[in-house]
Amino acid sequence: MQYQKYKYPSLTKSYKNYYPFKIGTTSFIYPDLYVPNVKMLGPFVDEIELLVFESGPVASLLSNAVINELKHLSQQLQISYNIHLPTDISISDPAPVKQDKAVDTLIRIIERVAPLSPSSHTLHVPYSGDVHGDNHLRKWQNDIHKNLEKIVSAGVSADRFAIETLDYPIELLESVIRDLKLSICLDIGHLIISGADIPAVFNSSFEAVSIIHLHGVADGKDHGSLDRLSDNLLDPIIGRLKKFSGTVSLEVFNFENLKSSLDILEQRCNL
Repeated sequence: MQYQKYKYPSLTKSYKNYYPFKIGTTSFIYPDLYVPNVKMLGPFVDEIELLVFESGPVASLLSNAVINELKHLSQQLQISYNIHLPTDISISDPAPVKQDKAVDTLIRIIERVAPLSPSSHTLHVPYSGDVHGDNHLRKWQNDIHKNLEKIVSAGVSADRFAIETLDYPIELLESVIRDLKLSICLDIGHLIISGADIPAVFNSSFEAVSIIHLHGVADGKDHGSLDRLSDNLLDPIIGRLKKFSGTVSLEVFNFENLKSSLDILEQRCNL
C-alpha cells in the first residue's frame, strides 16, 4: 500500500494492537491539516485525536470532502478517531444565551463528525466560581446537567461523551456524569498542574474513564514529552495503564515529543 510522501519525519515502529489500551496521539503532530497528519500517523497508532479547539472554522476544516477522506483512511489504515470538542465555547458560561449557542454548536459538530464513528467526544466544562460557594456551585451543576442532557438527547451515545478533568475536582460533576451515564477523560497534565493526588483520582474515577490524555509537565507547562515526568509520577500511572482498555492519547503537538513519549511508554510498560 502506497501513501503520499511528506517532507516531515516519520515514525518507524508500529504500535498497533501493542498495548492493552488503544494508543493514539493528536492530529497536530505535524504543522498541517487533518488528512496529512492522519496519513503520516495512521500506520503507527490505533487512534487519532482530532483536535477541534475552535468552533468557528469547523465547517471549512471538516468539510464533507475531508470527512469522507478521513472515513476512508480509517478503513484503509485500520484506525479509529476521538474528537476533542471546541474550547472557545462553554455550556457552563454565566450567560444563558452563550450556553444555548454552545449547545447548538456542539450538536452541529457532533453531527458533522458522526460518519467517523468516534470512540469519544471530549469536552471541557470550565468552572470559575468558588468550589465552596453552595449556591453558585448548584446552579453551575444544574446548568451543565440541563445542557448535557440536550446534547445527549440529540443523538450522541452518552458513554461516548467524556468530561475532561480540568483545574477543579472531577467529583464536582460526579452526580451529573453518573446520572447521564457519561464517561471521563482523565487529563494527566491537568491533574499534575492542579496538584491533584493522581493515584486517588484513579481509584475514585477509574471505572468511568474512557480516555486518558497523557503528556509531560515541567515548570507549570504541560503537553510536553513524558521525559518531563519523574519516576514517582510516571510509575503509578504506568501501573494503571497496564489494566486499562480504553484510549490513551499522547496529547503532544510535535514529532519530537511524540517520538520520545512513545519510546518512554514502551520502555516503562515493558511488555
